[in-house]
Amino acid sequence: MPLFSVAADDTIAAIATPPGTGGIGVIRISGPEARAILARLFHPTRRPGADFESHKLRHGWICDPVSGARLDEVLAVYMRAPATYTREDVVEIHCHSSFVILRQVLDLVFAAGARPAEPGEFTKRAFLNGRIDLTRAEAVLDMLTAKTARSLDLAVASLAGSLHTAVEQVRDVLVEVGAVLEVAIDFPEEEAEIADPLSLGRRIQERVCVPLADLLAAGRRTAIYRDGVRAVIAGRPNVGKSSLLNALLREERAIVTAVPGTTRDSIEEYLDIHGVPVRLVDTAGLRQGAETVEAIGIDRARRHLAEADIVLLVLDGGEPLTDEDQALLDELGGRPCILVCNKMDLGRNATRDLLRARYPSLPVVPLSARTGDGVGDLEKTIYELATRGAPTDGAVSLNARQTAALARALAAAERLAANLTAGLSYDLVSVDLQECLDHLAAIVGQTTPDDILDQIFSAFCIGK
Repeated sequence: MPLFSVAADDTIAAIATPPGTGGIGVIRISGPEARAILARLFHPTRRPGADFESHKLRHGWICDPVSGARLDEVLAVYMRAPATYTREDVVEIHCHSSFVILRQVLDLVFAAGARPAEPGEFTKRAFLNGRIDLTRAEAVLDMLTAKTARSLDLAVASLAGSLHTAVEQVRDVLVEVGAVLEVAIDFPEEEAEIADPLSLGRRIQERVCVPLADLLAAGRRTAIYRDGVRAVIAGRPNVGKSSLLNALLREERAIVTAVPGTTRDSIEEYLDIHGVPVRLVDTAGLRQGAETVEAIGIDRARRHLAEADIVLLVLDGGEPLTDEDQALLDELGGRPCILVCNKMDLGRNATRDLLRARYPSLPVVPLSARTGDGVGDLEKTIYELATRGAPTDGAVSLNARQTAALARALAAAERLAANLTAGLSYDLVSVDLQECLDHLAAIVGQTTPDDILDQIFSAFCIGK
């Protein structure tokens, strides 16, 4: 059963700005009753009898239509369909950003005939009404959740149609080839003159398979900017893990003392490293014989290690490796790991040199979390390990759904090209062509099932 459905006579409303204290809070209304609802509640300060002019802000008061009490001094705008976000009549009421005010105004809007909007319902209406395709709708969500400027740039490119355009160019080629096949099927006696299977196979390979493969490769290269990585800071107590977190964040986020075991729970923060969202996790020091509360933190630290994309194993560069250090090094064998040789401001390099000689395949980064020296080198190493040294160019960002659909489309296109080259009947190869078209149509939302649409839009916040 769909999460929600859109009806032509249905008007929705929601608070469109995040909660909290600020200058402005916006209530958004969309649907056929949007203008009438505004007329019932809004009392303009100038030209009170004048009709609303589309896309023009007006100053006035929101008043309770029953009691006549003024709730807030606002700016209101009526936007006539179809030149709106949803292609329906839309109203926005710009209130003072107090949750109490916004809630009271929204209650008046509901009483006047609107219903509460579901998560993502405004954007879903924009999609269902043909204003945006599904790739652009998903790009809106990517913009809302972007954690770095680079991930935002990729989302904006998708919103501008980079993925949609690439998919449509491939679909146009398939439609052209499909038309040729249909004519050849309808006129079998003239098939040889209408269609050359070898030429069609080359066209599919060059203008469908290659672009789809390039699109998938570009999406894999840029996925790191969308999805980010989880970097877990680990090590025995008192080696400077929390100091390293503070140094990377450039702020005093974690408590630092000389007492071993100060960190008893995990601390998580996001860091932008050359456009890659890095989720830093500072964990409790790993050691044996800890008391109950610290032991719980150590157990959580080990769970974080199991989920880490990259481990920053912090070692005290000012003293020799201990048995606990060696046990951790052995435990992390084969994992993506950076050996962080901390406290290098103490002027001793024996540990650093030992690590480089004993673990030549692992990056060793000497630094001082206290002074900040070497932190830039660590950020560069995290970036290189996260991207695996691969180029991260391209203006296409793919989510998991889009990647899976593109991969299926590419597989169908490769079968189509191979079957055309092999001389199979056009009736049979048309099946592969249609399958490729179906997968591409699912990407832009032309054949996407309702349950998938509901899942996509339910991830949005209410009011978007």
